[in-house]
Amino acid sequence: MAGNSEPLSPRAKLAVTAGKAAAAVSRAAGRGSGSVIGGRVALKLDPDLLGRLAQHLDVVLVSATNGKTTTTRLIAEALRASGPVVSNALGANMPAGITSALAGGGEAKYGVIEVDEKYLAGVARDVTPKAVALLNLSRDQLDRAAETRMLAEKWREGLSGQKAVVIANADDPLIVWAASSCANVVWVAAGQEWKDDAWSCPSCGGVMQRPGDDWFCGECGFRRPSPTWALSGDHVLDPHGQAWPIRLQLPGRANKANAATSAAVAAVFGVPPQVALERMYDVQAVAGRYDVVSFQDRDLRLLLAKNPAGWLETFSLIDPPPTPVILSVNARGADGTDTSWLWDVDYQRLAGHPIFVLGDRRLDLAVRLDVAGLDFRVCETLDEAVQLAPPGRIELIANYTAFQDVRRRVGN
Repeated sequence: MAGNSEPLSPRAKLAVTAGKAAAAVSRAAGRGSGSVIGGRVALKLDPDLLGRLAQHLDVVLVSATNGKTTTTRLIAEALRASGPVVSNALGANMPAGITSALAGGGEAKYGVIEVDEKYLAGVARDVTPKAVALLNLSRDQLDRAAETRMLAEKWREGLSGQKAVVIANADDPLIVWAASSCANVVWVAAGQEWKDDAWSCPSCGGVMQRPGDDWFCGECGFRRPSPTWALSGDHVLDPHGQAWPIRLQLPGRANKANAATSAAVAAVFGVPPQVALERMYDVQAVAGRYDVVSFQDRDLRLLLAKNPAGWLETFSLIDPPPTPVILSVNARGADGTDTSWLWDVDYQRLAGHPIFVLGDRRLDLAVRLDVAGLDFRVCETLDEAVQLAPPGRIELIANYTAFQDVRRRVGN
């Protein structure tokens, strides 16, 4: 926790220096930011470095299947009202990337850390967070990620006994199950549009009942807790029932939910909702997401969607037909190599849009769109798709590595 800082040991200082040197070499070789390789080198030299770097910080950990990078950024902006912040803002969210980010923290007071779902329990053990934000859990990276119920159980076990305040989404039964082993939970009614991973009770396996916005298990009585914070239209309701306006440059209902959770987190650190929400307005894009870029005399809006829940949220953001839509899907290591999740996405929501399909797995996507009865064109390159699209703005939706490919091509 902040205030208990001890100077870094010679070994830890050596590890930090070596990590920064490795990162610099990686950058010079054109291999990205170098944060992951730098963190790996540092942790090899001092396996306890992550905890040492966090000891003088008030830390908040953010984890979820969708929205963690954006929520991390919103919380970081809010907490800057109260002091300097160090954050892994570029989304390197495994221990090596987190270690690299904290090594550059200098005089920071707060650490706002996005954590990959599989590593949450271990990172929480290492850094003794003051707060943990849990947003949602849904299927993702089917070839290697644990089934969602198993992941919720790991969180439940890993977070039990934590002194941290857990800020958790009351509308996601898996999140409620994960958080309910914690002594101090702040429940936020942030909503849950994608429900296909939460029809069975995580406690007993019974069928979940979902009247209106409520949910409960008719067999064991596991039920939605009463929230103290809530998203209500364009406002956040605080624990006193006061409504605070959300004004974001980021689009969509999902980002309003992220802002509501972020306001609840900021309150744990003493930042009032009005101040927190005003500061969130400054966030225009997050690691390229939501950016509008000029490419070949056209305006492309870049949208990231990595799994069925993410695609569902993204479809709600796009301009109405006949706005052209480019879809790009890869299945490289960082994406997960199993593309069967494409069949869980309701692509019929794109009816009426001219659709252009790209990416390593464009033919997998083409088969899915054909079955959905949609008109589309398969393209070899982004340039070809843009040239074929009718004039006007273009919405481009891509999964993780496909999104990075697009950003490189458009110089973003």
